[in-house]
Amino acid sequence: MDLFSRSWTALRTAVAGLPDEDFARPSGCTGWLVRDLVCHLIIDAQDVLITLATPAEAEPTRDAVTYWNVEDRPPTGDDPLDALTVRLAAAYEEPWLLKFHLDDLGSAAGRAAGLADPALRVGTRDEVLTVADYLSVYVLEWTLHHFDLIAHLPDAVDPPAESLAGARELLEKIAGAAFPSSLSDKDALLIGTGRRAPTDEEKADLGELAAKVPLVLG
Repeated sequence: MDLFSRSWTALRTAVAGLPDEDFARPSGCTGWLVRDLVCHLIIDAQDVLITLATPAEAEPTRDAVTYWNVEDRPPTGDDPLDALTVRLAAAYEEPWLLKFHLDDLGSAAGRAAGLADPALRVGTRDEVLTVADYLSVYVLEWTLHHFDLIAHLPDAVDPPAESLAGARELLEKIAGAAFPSSLSDKDALLIGTGRRAPTDEEKADLGELAAKVPLVLG
């Protein structure tokens, strides 16, 4: 719960501090500007609210590790849902409207997460998870999207250290192997998810794991 709150608060704070002109800059997500990514975060906040209000009686079918589908190729930006996000973002017209909507829904999602019973089972994407596992999923999601948000904003602040460590731990479980200690949490996440290519030295340090990355998470 604490890591969810820290990562989500840091990401929303980063968005709130962006000047208007940054919303038209590229993000780290293929085909998306910063404004498109912020619109996606609004949709994510809605998903959190919907899922936390969707209790399930069945046994969990996924956990924080098995929730993710590991794809064999990175997104191209041509997916219909990706294109819809771009159109929705453009409809906001003014950056302050995106900021307002994210703060409004995002604050509600944060409160709902803080009030939820970690052991409660909830349904999402036709699967059942505990609240604890579901929120752990979003620690990784928020942390990676924080990097996407600031990918072309050199003066922006990175995600908090606790979020980086928690996200790395989950990514290592998804990979089925630990990243070398020579890689910082930030570098492990960026290289592990294909957000940057490893140097020759880093590739050597990765060893057998080099053949598994990048992990394209969907």
